[in-house]
Amino acid sequence: MTHTPTDQPNRRASGAVVPVLAFAGIVVAVMQTLLVPVIKDLPQLLDTAPSNATWVLTSTLLSGAVATPIMGRLGDLYGKRRMLIFSLSVMVVGALVSALTSDLLTMIAGRTLQGFAMGAIPLGIGLMRDMLPREKLGSAMALMSSSIGVGGGLALPLAALIAQHADWHALFYGAAGIGAVAIALTLIVVPESPARAEGTFDVLGAIGLSVGLVLFLLPITKGSDWGWSSGTTLGLFAASAVVLLLWGVMELRVKAPLVDLRTTARPAVLFTNLASIMVGVSFYVVSLVLPQLLQLPKATGYGLGQSMVVAGLLVAPLGLTMMFTAPVYARLSAKYGPKFTLILGMLIIAIGYGAGLGLMSAAWQSLVIAVILGAGIGLAYSSLPALIVGAVPASETGAANGLNTLMRSIGTSVSSAVIGMVLANTANNVGGVAVPTMHGFRVSFLIATGAVAVGLLMALFLPKPNRAPQLRASSEEETNLELAEEALRGFRGRVLDASGAPVARAKVTLIDRRGRQAGATLSGDDGTYVLTVPTQGAYVLAARAIGHGPLASSATHAGDDRAIDLDLALPGETVTA
Repeated sequence: MTHTPTDQPNRRASGAVVPVLAFAGIVVAVMQTLLVPVIKDLPQLLDTAPSNATWVLTSTLLSGAVATPIMGRLGDLYGKRRMLIFSLSVMVVGALVSALTSDLLTMIAGRTLQGFAMGAIPLGIGLMRDMLPREKLGSAMALMSSSIGVGGGLALPLAALIAQHADWHALFYGAAGIGAVAIALTLIVVPESPARAEGTFDVLGAIGLSVGLVLFLLPITKGSDWGWSSGTTLGLFAASAVVLLLWGVMELRVKAPLVDLRTTARPAVLFTNLASIMVGVSFYVVSLVLPQLLQLPKATGYGLGQSMVVAGLLVAPLGLTMMFTAPVYARLSAKYGPKFTLILGMLIIAIGYGAGLGLMSAAWQSLVIAVILGAGIGLAYSSLPALIVGAVPASETGAANGLNTLMRSIGTSVSSAVIGMVLANTANNVGGVAVPTMHGFRVSFLIATGAVAVGLLMALFLPKPNRAPQLRASSEEETNLELAEEALRGFRGRVLDASGAPVARAKVTLIDRRGRQAGATLSGDDGTYVLTVPTQGAYVLAARAIGHGPLASSATHAGDDRAIDLDLALPGETVTA
């Protein structure tokens, strides 16, 4: 598989771009982790039944799942920076709404708006691909992808501290504040990407996907309350299957779909997304189990008797370790490929959960589990965007990473529902309060280990390892030569002028039979270019450069793993590109 270079931005990206985009990802994680310290108190705080209080969490999950692929596609069409700022702005509004109310319905509305922040992850990854030099791309995407864990790890003890010593509404004011900081930093530091996808926004596709996802995720998150065999739960699952099937048929027929299912069905994308679900499951299990185990009183015989704040501090290394694995991932992936790092991450996660089955009797043991799992999850999370970016055309980066982020969200949703059900069904009733048991914790860890095993199987089905998108190169020319040598399933060659001399920095665009942009790149100093094709069919390669006339050349690719050599000779007339 080749990795299509993208157009460089008109403005050079400063060194602050990566930290700012990663900070936006951390803001998303803070929004998700915000209410963890007060989950058990929500019914009293909102003066409602426990089953109603769970909607404060469920609403954010549902809106985030819906917003993620939609924001990714809108970013591809209208500008990723613009959509990133919009997503963060909606989150800030939602946080302020929640900060000003203790009414259940108003709180749910505010939390629904906060879910829009989930779009920041795929949009940030897309911006990095569009503007960073190749040798910096891998570690930057790894940091962005793992920022969810980093933010969660850092926010948990801080949120616990605020919730323990101040009015719980202060949590939302804090979230709005850091959201506003992220918006300001993005406006100041991050340039807009010039890369745009062709076509229009698929409104019907967005509605169909939204309805299908809500119908699917709703019974998953509420199944424990409604009953897994109830008519409501089964009916919603059946309705979801019908809606998503009809949506898929429609997406295959429209000219500019929200999600290109043909690209999504390619093995490199399909198995990456399936593995992502399992990584999401494994990440959320430890987040649910360790804090409860640490805070249960020692009188239970197995609880570790830690305060809310100390428990948060002991779990925090989970996120911190994820952050420190980003540079390690970059080195490993550059040498062995992102498939290798995904498999290695999965193995480390399995070791962490396996060890965790016997390390539950002391607080320091929780710290060890958090560090091991953080390292494994960090490697796995960091590998996912690299695998996606390397398998899709540049014009679909936002939508494809949005879908991948959605897969992780589905994993965490399933994990939340299943582990919640396990802990509830194995709990002891003490004075009318359900207290989780050690048996429930161990079963949860076994479920996580099983999910990792399935994810590992999916990773093994990925196509053979490739060089990562962050290939180190001493010059752009060397990078293009390496790509040209490794090209598979696409076109490669050189852009030449009328005399046969190479043309550097020529823009080469790949257009599919529907007239949509399927990829774009700039030729190297020696005129070399390389472009992957998403599927078989007829294409047009359009080339243009300052001082030369434009050229459009037709070519057909069979869709197999081979490169077709095609030199592009630009006319000699002088024009302004």
